Amino acid sequence: MANQAILEMRSIEKSFGAIQVLKNVDFTLERGEVHALMGGNGAGKSTLMKILTGVYKIGSGTIRIDSQPVEISDANDAKRAGIAMIFQEFSLIPTLTVAENISLNREPRIGSLFINDRAATRKAKAALEELGEDIDPGTLVSDLSAGMMQMVEIAKALSQNAKILIMDEPTASLSEGETVTLFKVVRRLKASGISIIYISHRMAEIFELCDRVTVMRDGRATMTQPCASLTIPELVDSMLGASSAAAFTWHDRQVTHTGAPLLKVSNLSLPPRVRDVSFEIHPGEIVGLAGLMGSGRTEIAEAIFGRRPPSAGEITIDGRPVTSQDAAIEAGVALVPEDRRRMGLVLDHTVRDNIMLPNLELFSKGSIVNDRGAAGVVRAMIDRLHIKTESQTKVVRLLSGGNQQKIVLSKWLARNPKLLILDEPTIGVDIGAKGEIATQIRELADAGAAILVISSELEELLSVSDRLLILHDGRIAQTIQRRDVQSEEELHHAVQGHFIAHAEDVHASR
Repeated sequence: MANQAILEMRSIEKSFGAIQVLKNVDFTLERGEVHALMGGNGAGKSTLMKILTGVYKIGSGTIRIDSQPVEISDANDAKRAGIAMIFQEFSLIPTLTVAENISLNREPRIGSLFINDRAATRKAKAALEELGEDIDPGTLVSDLSAGMMQMVEIAKALSQNAKILIMDEPTASLSEGETVTLFKVVRRLKASGISIIYISHRMAEIFELCDRVTVMRDGRATMTQPCASLTIPELVDSMLGASSAAAFTWHDRQVTHTGAPLLKVSNLSLPPRVRDVSFEIHPGEIVGLAGLMGSGRTEIAEAIFGRRPPSAGEITIDGRPVTSQDAAIEAGVALVPEDRRRMGLVLDHTVRDNIMLPNLELFSKGSIVNDRGAAGVVRAMIDRLHIKTESQTKVVRLLSGGNQQKIVLSKWLARNPKLLILDEPTIGVDIGAKGEIATQIRELADAGAAILVISSELEELLSVSDRLLILHDGRIAQTIQRRDVQSEEELHHAVQGHFIAHAEDVHASR
């Protein structure tokens, strides 16, 4: 059955008014294939998938499933065709059990009135066992980890006889261990003949998991190639053009360490993870903090921002202790948090409201806000970070993940921070936005700001950092000059706990 197309989308076109967003797109998916779909914001990949799942009606073109033409006018048509989508934002109902979610709207019944709970439990258990997962069907979804929720979503799709799964940024909320488990499940599904369209901005995942990749750009499918025949630079070039790839090239910056540090962390402890952590960051320096999930990276970032009080140790900015979030902001500290939707944005408010929220005192006298001045700052931030929005009054929830992240960054850039902390700054962000954020980081450091970057994407850390701190078991195990790291693989070994030759010992740097 291998190498047979289960899905063929031919000459797909779609317009919204006078704007054509899909232009003669061809896309094929083979049986038992994991096929990556990549492209920047506005490339057309989301529109293509919304046509496949019945959210949008096709403009022109044809769709075939198992060589048979199908019309997909709504979600029910897609479901009948065996198509299911696993969204980045889970669609499960947290107050219901695993079994209730899996059988939702298709509950087995006794007669016409009563739900057969035992049958629903058996059905859920069978679907989860098919994935190799041992999750109690009676558990409330609200009590599950993100990784377990992902498995329940997949089990729900399989229980509906899906043969084509669309996964949208499936690892965005997962830990490293949960990601490994997901990959095992994807490979198991592939071996069973399930076909998967895999949407992700994480290059390493694409090359590890996917068979082929299709790149979309400006509403067209510009390339379809086996992943084995591509390199990461070739893929970046296809998505952005060769000139844009320069944003990911590391440059050996000269940072002066002779003066006083801007940030000094001394013997910081945050039970139960962080123990006796000390380091410094100088003006104009970009420091990358690398470590496994659960090593204490986010806790350190929140402590510096004054959000998490330490049990021991001291944090100073320009020699002044930071004891609260208000004190940190007043001292010039800004934090772009890991969870932008929950901690960085007010999703139901506008672009303007979100950018102005921490800056109102800069444009207010008493209770009166200088609307013209505020609008000018927001407009400057939209232009500076190339935020794609029709207007300042667009509700943030309706923007792409990359544009949402740029708004979180821009609201702090408006304050000209002395120290900018970025916790997973490009999670769920397309490759184009990643390059723009990397450029902003370098420009801020060149202007004299101190930068602390926390990221699980080691390639990202290597592309911007001047110096790297390796966090292991709640302690800084090594301090490494970026120029001493020869490859991403070498940094990965360091994160796993192996010493890198030529690295300075952390105690020697104190």
